[in-house]
Amino acid sequence: MALKEDSKLRKDGGTGGDGPNTIVDSKAVGVTFFSGNHAADFKSRIMEFFREWKLPERKLVQPLKDITFEGHEGEILGIIGSNGAGKSTLSRIISGILQEDYGVMEVKGKVTALFSFGMGFNPELPGRENVYLNGMMLGIDKKEIDRYIDDIKEFSDLGDFFEQPMKFYSSGMKSRLGFSVAANLHPEILILDEALNTGDAKFSKKAAVKMRSLVKEAKMVILVTHSLGYAQNNCDRVMWLDGGEVREIGDPKTVIANYRATVPKRPPRKKGKLQLRKTETEMTDNVVIRAKDVGVKYKLTTGDFWALKDVNFEVREGEVVGIIGHNGAGKSTLCKTLTKILRPDEGELELYGETSALLGYGTGFNPHLTGEDNIYLNALLLGIPKWRVDEKYDQIVEFTGLGDKVKKPVKDFSSGQKARLGFSIAANLQPDIFIVDEALSTGDLAFQQKASERIQEMMSRAKVVIIVSHSLAFIEKICTRGIWMEQGRVMYDGTAEEAVYKYKEAQGLLKQPAQKKQIREGRGAASGNGRKRNAGNQQAAKQQRNNEAKTHE
Repeated sequence: MALKEDSKLRKDGGTGGDGPNTIVDSKAVGVTFFSGNHAADFKSRIMEFFREWKLPERKLVQPLKDITFEGHEGEILGIIGSNGAGKSTLSRIISGILQEDYGVMEVKGKVTALFSFGMGFNPELPGRENVYLNGMMLGIDKKEIDRYIDDIKEFSDLGDFFEQPMKFYSSGMKSRLGFSVAANLHPEILILDEALNTGDAKFSKKAAVKMRSLVKEAKMVILVTHSLGYAQNNCDRVMWLDGGEVREIGDPKTVIANYRATVPKRPPRKKGKLQLRKTETEMTDNVVIRAKDVGVKYKLTTGDFWALKDVNFEVREGEVVGIIGHNGAGKSTLCKTLTKILRPDEGELELYGETSALLGYGTGFNPHLTGEDNIYLNALLLGIPKWRVDEKYDQIVEFTGLGDKVKKPVKDFSSGQKARLGFSIAANLQPDIFIVDEALSTGDLAFQQKASERIQEMMSRAKVVIIVSHSLAFIEKICTRGIWMEQGRVMYDGTAEEAVYKYKEAQGLLKQPAQKKQIREGRGAASGNGRKRNAGNQQAAKQQRNNEAKTHE
């Protein structure tokens, strides 16, 4: 997505001869509070009292300290930094959700903020009513929302789900609705805080076009992101927050290079256990997962909705399976069924091994419990015995890298810190079946490096790895097999490359001129039956694809 080319900020620094108009003016802004001093913390304080038989110590916490900067009309300002650096807190102050404790924050214009994970949504209300809830929380009156409600519905591509409770939405569907609300209410200042991490390729392309028009119309756009390449390519300036303070602000390339330099270098690893060829050669005929006509339905106001229908497949030991499809295709529902969070309403699902899942955004966390307690809660919800958690407890805590923060209630964690904790739980319990569902999209650079190495190690130890991702390039590179889902059904089951190609073809995402890769229609079609395969067959299939591509180029 190329936003920078549409920025109205002049290269000489302004929009007129007298310099740029200041839209956001932050003067020595800070936020402070005493830990355990909020009404919502009463439950947490009582629980800690019964654990320790003393009230927890109250400490002064400063999420932001003396934040001073100016945001200019027509610019795209990026905000980067590690998890817990204060990025989301600053976004909330600019948008008016939080009030600074000292200093002055002056904002000239109507702010529309799109935060990650559907902030401001009520899961019990339908999408339509959540549009009004979300918009009115941002200070937009009902008449204006009435004027744009049809545009929002059409842009979201949710269809009948627009009228259904949001508790039935996937994370991607929430992301669609959130962006549709923010982008169609004509904001003067638009804040995007890690808000499109779960969008599918087709909607992301649509959102990119909308974003370009917004940059032309809005006074200013603020992007909060862990994607450094995205920030460098699309922002006029970048601000680096570190420990609640402004470390540097200026040219994106310079600031990002300085930030990268502070990330600890990981020692070089031997090439290895996770290379695609290595994974293929370890495949066996032992079936680890078998789905027979599996169906899962939700009871909606309009009747039964089948989130999964007639799903059939087998997964063998040694396979790394990627699951792709657009938002609402049934990917996350399938993951929750594999982890026994949901039970099939019809058909049979057989699992031969212990399952550990890293589902997005802290699934299974109780916000009032500490991070330490949530380690046990999350593991027990996945059916992992307490003695197993006891054995790995110290490793889990150390791997989080959260320090004393892990002793605090999870409701005080940033989205990135929740991702750290969730990953550390799943990755240190050495499961037979490891499931990753778009769960590291908010991790900072240092932790993503650490987590990537752990995932690679787990692929060589686990019997089966299942990865749900909208990153099609990642699926092609890592997975030995791809399953494309559409409307709760398996549309295609074959090699990862074939599945991605078929999905792109159906969604109109192939680059022009069309890719000249010929795929045999009969191979791997979604017949609904699990297919036996071995390393030799897959390698031969890949070689034949390469030969066919060369023949037709």
